Amino acid sequence: MKKVKAIGLVSGGLDSILAVEVMKKQNVELVALYIINGFDQETLRVRSNISLDENKWLRDKKAYMTKSLGIDVRIIDISEGFLETVSSARYGYGKNCNPCIDCKISFLTKAKELMLELGADFVFTGEVLGQRPMSQRKQAMDLIEQRSGLEGILLRPLSARILPETEIEKKGWVRREYLLDIQGRSRKRQIDMAADLGITDYPAPAGGCILTDENYSRRLKDLFTHKIREELTPEDTVLLSVGRHFRLADDVKIVVGRDESENEYIEKVCNDGWLAFAAQVPGPTVAIQGKSGEKELVKAASFAARYSDAKEASEVDIIVRKIDQEKTITVSPVSNDELERYRL
Repeated sequence: MKKVKAIGLVSGGLDSILAVEVMKKQNVELVALYIINGFDQETLRVRSNISLDENKWLRDKKAYMTKSLGIDVRIIDISEGFLETVSSARYGYGKNCNPCIDCKISFLTKAKELMLELGADFVFTGEVLGQRPMSQRKQAMDLIEQRSGLEGILLRPLSARILPETEIEKKGWVRREYLLDIQGRSRKRQIDMAADLGITDYPAPAGGCILTDENYSRRLKDLFTHKIREELTPEDTVLLSVGRHFRLADDVKIVVGRDESENEYIEKVCNDGWLAFAAQVPGPTVAIQGKSGEKELVKAASFAARYSDAKEASEVDIIVRKIDQEKTITVSPVSNDELERYRL
């Protein structure tokens, strides 16, 4: 007789770790699915650091998760397609640019695809009823289940005993008495369970998705306003996590690096446009995006001067360069008031 198989959608957080532990008590073969959508802070850190090998990071992450969860782990990257989900969320956003319901639907749709590919029987998650105000209300959870095509075959083992019985339970694939009845925003039960199981290595809640970050969301909304959405790339969203951003006009924006790693990334991804940097003192790399006439180059140079080690000088020599063009502009550092007027 074929053993029942389940796909567990995991985030690496405590709830999904505990959901896997609960499912291990069932006589079910388990496969974990971790999805990269391009907006978690770990992925952005890796992609914005040119000294890191993303493929090696993925291999190491898969090995670490497989070892810590004790089951087979699959990793899928949906970064490119997920941009459209973020830019045109059907079910709206949370406090910032987080399309939590649309996000969960897209993740579970991918989980269903893997379920069918592997001949698995159902999908489970670490969701807790009432924990998230947008996506973990009963009405939202029902909508997500329906829209992902998993009606009756989606199990939330941490809250299953306070949710209607699923087809999974009715068919005897899992035993309901081994499932839990956690609900609400308190994490005390989960923390106590983790301590009992000897689980200590897990991230803080809500610390992963940068779409919940106010500053990043402001930059992303600006990008949606000023760039054709069909032309957006994952590199655009990585750049938003790097440096200081200033909107000078509808058709021109500058990005100022904050350290050597960010300067290197800006030079790599913006090397087909104008770059500015101090000629004789340490300072940031500044990228000019969009319109770049003489007026814009001078303005960008003044920002490069302001963030250089010569920011107290009356005038600073700034090199502006584009592929095979280069010249030096002498400017005064931009004032603090002007900085704040343009800052994103």
